[in-house]
Amino acid sequence: MAVRYANRMNSLKASEIREILKVTEKPEVISFAGGLPAPELFPVEEMREVASLVLAESGRQALQYATTEGFGPLRQKLADRMNRKLQTNVTADDILITSGSQQGLDFTGKVFLDEGDIVLCESPSYLGAINAFKAYGPKFVEVPTDDEGLISSELKEILEKVQPKCIYVIPDFQNPTGRSWTLKRRQEFMEIINHYEIPVIEDNPYGELNFEGEILPSLKSMDTKGLVIFLGTFSKIFCPGYRIGWVAASQEILEKYIMIKQSADLHTSSISQREIDKYLELYDIDENIAKIKEVYRKRRDLMLAEMEKEFPDNVKFTYPKGGLFTWVELPAHVDAREVLLKCVENNVAFVPGGSFYPNGGNENTFRLNYSNMQEDKIVEGIQRLGKILREVLQPLPQ
Repeated sequence: MAVRYANRMNSLKASEIREILKVTEKPEVISFAGGLPAPELFPVEEMREVASLVLAESGRQALQYATTEGFGPLRQKLADRMNRKLQTNVTADDILITSGSQQGLDFTGKVFLDEGDIVLCESPSYLGAINAFKAYGPKFVEVPTDDEGLISSELKEILEKVQPKCIYVIPDFQNPTGRSWTLKRRQEFMEIINHYEIPVIEDNPYGELNFEGEILPSLKSMDTKGLVIFLGTFSKIFCPGYRIGWVAASQEILEKYIMIKQSADLHTSSISQREIDKYLELYDIDENIAKIKEVYRKRRDLMLAEMEKEFPDNVKFTYPKGGLFTWVELPAHVDAREVLLKCVENNVAFVPGGSFYPNGGNENTFRLNYSNMQEDKIVEGIQRLGKILREVLQPLPQ
């Protein structure tokens, strides 16, 4: 067909994660690929009751069009929760409800990026954000990271050479590495940001899933110039199927996001917003999150213990203190995509790490998820993976 598409379609490709998930849908595959919450922890019965109450109490409003900004009582609860948990100082008027935080990422591209603009991001960074931004034709500059987070001195050096439109970061239990920034790195980062006055996209889907210690202050809590755009979501701490996320930003910036949302989908699902609001009214979400954290902590501990036993000594991996992922680094000459092919043949799967680097390279890495697999499957899956790694990495005969 003589169909002509927009130029941006030339730079887009199917999400590697989604393509892998198609393969891993087979029941015999033990998949550590997707970043999926554990479905057995979804509060199904509670939400059945909530749905009935919402329809009984406000069914006509819940099924009607609504304001773009979102349901007022839910926005107020989110502001209160952010201020309590993350040490921010936001109001309901600073919040826009989105269809998941992924929509917030897409809107960020629309608000800030023209073709050829520079986006800074951690190296590596979240694949979903990279793909969302790629649609708008920017250039990515990757900022090196270590176990303490984004390296401040490297950021300074980069900013002496380039003028980015924005910087995208995940300071808490980062996807894909599972690392968190130290308080010192957060403070250093915000000092640099305030000096250069660069908009910051702080993505925080996992921040409440801390297994050890207290939740550290968010970047938004240190924002004195209205530069931090905070993206939150219920997907990892509650139920992803509701597709409820939010943007918290200064009034000037939030107005841009609201205009973009009006042209995108008018507003996020009215009934979904009201159902989550009703749940927050009737139940203790912190109690539910505590159950999630306990299950995930046990699965993390089990996965890391098995990796210590089963993986060759020259394979490195992170020790996340929360979140959903650990990050594996193979010797430089090994291609994780080729390892994945062998793994799929043996009914175990992961996500190769190369796609988490917007400028390519680092094909010797991969991401493992521990949240969505039962304990016995974690043991069996890591044993399968360890056996393959030992075969791939065995010393060559002299």
